[in-house]
Amino acid sequence: MGSRLSASGGSRAIIAALLANAGIAVAKFIGFTITGSSSLLAESAHSVADTSNQGLLLLGKKRAEREATTQHPFGYGRDRYFYAFVVALLLFSIGSLFALYEGIHKVTAPEELTSPFVAVGILVVAIVLESFSFRTAIVESRPLKGSGTWWQFITQSKSPELPVVLLEDAGALVGLIFALAGVGLTMITGEPVWDGIGTIAIGVLLGIIAFILIREMKSLLIGEGATAPTLDKVVHELSRGQVERVIHIRTQYIGPDELLVAAKIALAPGLPVEEVARAIDEAESRVRSAIPEARLIYLEPDLDRTAVGS
Repeated sequence: MGSRLSASGGSRAIIAALLANAGIAVAKFIGFTITGSSSLLAESAHSVADTSNQGLLLLGKKRAEREATTQHPFGYGRDRYFYAFVVALLLFSIGSLFALYEGIHKVTAPEELTSPFVAVGILVVAIVLESFSFRTAIVESRPLKGSGTWWQFITQSKSPELPVVLLEDAGALVGLIFALAGVGLTMITGEPVWDGIGTIAIGVLLGIIAFILIREMKSLLIGEGATAPTLDKVVHELSRGQVERVIHIRTQYIGPDELLVAAKIALAPGLPVEEVARAIDEAESRVRSAIPEARLIYLEPDLDRTAVGS
């Protein structure tokens, strides 16, 4: 059930964000050409990057569905992590660095805004559209978040799409507020330097979000094990029936919805081969029933040498 929620909810949130950002990008570019606002230009680049990012997330989900091959016997589930990592890099390079460059340029060489009310109107409309996208991401993420905090969901989720969209949408909303503040202060004070300061704030914000995403996606690409509650559940299900105890265990997510479990289990001494095979089959069945994402399970039977030695 959790896997289906992750897949369907992630796609809905991505598509909502893609449509919203595509429309917002067009509006911001039109606004920039009319007003010359660097905040609008930075936000335009941000929306273009976000739109491209959502396309990459959808591509990653599609490529992850390919069947396993001899060269990739565990399948392509990590394609979703790879494309989410590329998204983080694009957010940094296109969004953050461009905004910082443009902001510093406008602070050192301020330019007057033309038709600033056009910029304000476009930014307000963009905030409304971005709020719709953000609300969709929150609604789709809530069943997967459970009782944990949103920060825990972002840092512990094994499904990359929803945390990426959540952070992007949150960053977009805050960035729009920075842009609105920059344009507004420029209108109030008559000092165009505020537009440049707002643009720099957008660049710093996007850099922080990109850093968080790069760190989290790198960890998933390297390979993360099951969380403590999931691991405890796996050990509990293994340590029943003919299994006396789990000697040692290793887990790793090879995709957002696919957990690899490898364990050495202690069986009672003197069991015939048929009983050993039955005990292993039953243990695997218990784990898969309790944790559906534990699709790959490799169990090595052994004697409990601690008990034998005593």
